[in-house]
Amino acid sequence: MTLVAVASPRTCLRQPIPEIETAAERLEHAAAAHLRGNKSVAEELLRLTDDKIVWTWLNEVWGKASRYNTPVRLLDRTPLPPEARCKPRDATPATKRLIHQRDGYYCRFCKIPVIRGEVRRYFQLHYPDAVCWGSTNTKQHATFQCLWAQYDHILPHAMGGTSSIENVYLTCAACNYGRGNYLLEEFDLVHPSEHSPRIGRWDGLEHVFQAAP
Repeated sequence: MTLVAVASPRTCLRQPIPEIETAAERLEHAAAAHLRGNKSVAEELLRLTDDKIVWTWLNEVWGKASRYNTPVRLLDRTPLPPEARCKPRDATPATKRLIHQRDGYYCRFCKIPVIRGEVRRYFQLHYPDAVCWGSTNTKQHATFQCLWAQYDHILPHAMGGTSSIENVYLTCAACNYGRGNYLLEEFDLVHPSEHSPRIGRWDGLEHVFQAAP
């Protein structure tokens, strides 16, 4: 593996592009149109947010090895045997609620808006032709893919990391899958607790559930 030299420290693997925020705003408008019963407008906006520029940004971070997901150094990451790892493997629903209370609905690394998979499936159900979610990355809706909420273990679970709120932070797909099982230090990444969460009105489109009959 070829190591990549980057300026340090840094808060995320790759700085977001403006098109991501634009796509998130369009999703908000799509949700509003849906709740008004204007499904044709909602569907048009959902199609617009399947933005290949957004998809390319994400794919260059979580896809095949690139300068964004190649560590600057390699440290000892000897995994623990499965029987020695902390349980449960994933954060519990109660812990995830606490994580959202702390982090809101923004990635703690790059600060882009995020959306839970349950919300994306809601839109899939109502707009199956506009919100595709196939078996490969190229067949999945670009913005829902990019804004896909993840619950990332800072110390990887395989290395003894717990699924507690102290070790799990809310991230986007790029920041989670791009880092993989590497340590923060291997990318010269600042621990998310050392920079404040983004504060904003974005709720991950959760309000579609509150308004649903």
